Amino acid sequence: MLRRAERPIRPLYDAAERARRDATPWTIVQGILAPLQFLVFAISLGLVLRALATGEGAAAANASVVAKTALLYAIMITGSIWEKVVFGRYLFAPAFYWEDMVSMLVLALHSAYLLALATGALDITGLMVLALTAYASYAINAAQFIFKLRTARLQAPHAGLVAEAAR
Repeated sequence: MLRRAERPIRPLYDAAERARRDATPWTIVQGILAPLQFLVFAISLGLVLRALATGEGAAAANASVVAKTALLYAIMITGSIWEKVVFGRYLFAPAFYWEDMVSMLVLALHSAYLLALATGALDITGLMVLALTAYASYAINAAQFIFKLRTARLQAPHAGLVAEAAR
């Protein structure tokens, strides 16, 4: 039996998937939306923490969480289309299974925030704590995707050639 370190590692993309990934405009869309969402997240995080700490700026904090959530929905929809083009399924392709699972939690928490905001189910403190919970899950998910991006770059066909040339 092969030990874990001896098992062959399946590349993130096979040649056909890599070609589809590189050819689809949805890759560029994801490349634009991801850093934009992170920027909005960073600004919103500051506003949420300020609202929690001082009790001021609740309207701005709420608006920023709504903006962050709108970007999340946009990246989830376009990301699903990207996954369909590259892997042939809208969600839970084996290469991104765990990222998609955590994305569902992120989406659920952000959606719960919108519902609580719309219905008045939570006071401002409850809303801000829910936003922070949603943001913590988003940060974990973003780290997952950054790790996958790094993995894909390391597994790129030219990466092995560069490593060989460096020896």
